[in-house]
Amino acid sequence: MKIAFYGSSLLSSYWNGAATYYRGILHAMAKRGHEITFYEPDAFDRQQHRDIDPPEWCRSVVYAATEDALAGVLAEAGQADIVVKANGVGVFDRELLEGIVRHAAPDALKIYWDVDAAATLDEMRGQPDHPVRAALPQLDLVFTYGGGPPVVSAYEGFGAKLCVPIYNALDPATHFPVPPDPRFACDLGFLANRLPDREARVEEFFLRAAELLPDRQFMIGGNGWHDKGMPANVRAIGHVGTGSHNAFNCTPRTVLNVARDSMADIGFSPATRVFEAAGAAACLITDAWEGIEQFLQPDSEVLVARDGQDVADHLAALTQERAHAIGQAALTRVLGEHTYDRRAVEVDRVLDGLRQREPAA
Repeated sequence: MKIAFYGSSLLSSYWNGAATYYRGILHAMAKRGHEITFYEPDAFDRQQHRDIDPPEWCRSVVYAATEDALAGVLAEAGQADIVVKANGVGVFDRELLEGIVRHAAPDALKIYWDVDAAATLDEMRGQPDHPVRAALPQLDLVFTYGGGPPVVSAYEGFGAKLCVPIYNALDPATHFPVPPDPRFACDLGFLANRLPDREARVEEFFLRAAELLPDRQFMIGGNGWHDKGMPANVRAIGHVGTGSHNAFNCTPRTVLNVARDSMADIGFSPATRVFEAAGAAACLITDAWEGIEQFLQPDSEVLVARDGQDVADHLAALTQERAHAIGQAALTRVLGEHTYDRRAVEVDRVLDGLRQREPAA
């Protein structure tokens, strides 16, 4: 089927944590025969920090962040069998959502794809006129990249006809074990942009652990940390492009995942970093959240921490041999159960079900 997908960016991960998710799931869908066009605005300096060139498996359209350019790309929605608006584009989000409803062909499936569902639902609870609340009766489906039963129940409570989580996963062609890189040598590496709803948890799980282990070396990558006060044994290295993620994951003794507040509260929301680290056979420490065992088994495939003290205790007790064993077990698990090819099968199953119900409706 022909898919028009309006999102933040496929080409750049700069201030865009959803980039690898988009690439993984849409590439897998393209391999299953879908013809995809991805529309992204030229905004937030993302085009100046591209990680990839336009891929051969997807038509890439970069449009100016102007009303005229917006009208031009929305006009193309009418040519698609499936029209998707992702959350968090950053410019014209309301206009894009209203536009796909208005411009989609009468028989096209209209989908809202939420890569930050917990935060979106919080906004919807406080805003009766929220654009997603208004659009739900006209949408055929909501996909989310996590959240499990709580998110499904909440979206359906707001009137979604159908809500299905399509979780983050691994693309083995892009994330895999590589030799260590001296640039990323440390005992614990952490990669995430600085965001208000994650900062307090980063202070607890990462910075407090660094304070508790002053003789160990810590590294933090991502945008926004340059002016954050940190212990002397922490090195901030700024934005790390996706081309360096494998080396970043493979080099430290361990790597850390810290969920945002809303995702930790709701559970069932593994970040892309979880699968990227596992795909590189890294030994991962993650903050505790409900549902982790659905993706990786605690103690044998991932180490789970309730706070910064737990992170420090894991790191202090971890031998190189155990770290290697945990990383290898995680790699085996995600290759067997959590690849984007498997997620694309789930997507097609849902889409086929909707298509089969249309004639009866």
